[in-house]
Amino acid sequence: MPRLLLLRHAKSSWDDTSADDFDRPLNARGRMAAPVMGSHIAAHGLAPDRILSSSARRARETLAGMLPHLDGDIDIRLTRDLYFAGEDRTIDQIRAHGGNVATLMVIGHNPGVQETALALLGDGPATILESLAAKFPTAGLVVIDFPAMKWVDIEPKTGRAVAFLRPRGRKLVEIRADDEEA
Repeated sequence: MPRLLLLRHAKSSWDDTSADDFDRPLNARGRMAAPVMGSHIAAHGLAPDRILSSSARRARETLAGMLPHLDGDIDIRLTRDLYFAGEDRTIDQIRAHGGNVATLMVIGHNPGVQETALALLGDGPATILESLAAKFPTAGLVVIDFPAMKWVDIEPKTGRAVAFLRPRGRKLVEIRADDEEA
């Protein structure tokens, strides 16, 4: 059963107004949130086998902040195709690059990350679905499981929300499917 970790890049800086959007770095809050997210992913056994990330600077810096916390070999692929990709392009990238890995992480941008999550989810706790629909914050992460056996077979409205994590300073607010079903 494939598992998707769909992550919005951490908070970026708007300090340099002359910088091209693609080249905007993380701000202090973003540099703090990325390692918190990486640590949580590792501590909860969510480490991906492959990471597909936007090649925009803020996405790469988010990835760099998480990597020290993730053990093992991870296949990392950077692509400009995720830079402000909408749901259709993001789903195409998931299908094209998921290969045979069990857990795939995609690091992208809003509104595409939120649109993709909502398009792929067909089931899950109401608290997760409502939170996702209301806001997908920077460094937010949704964990989605699919019944399909291969990434190329992923279809909209077939995923099940397992967890939704949002950074709050040095902590994370987590909504898990287990919380609601217990």
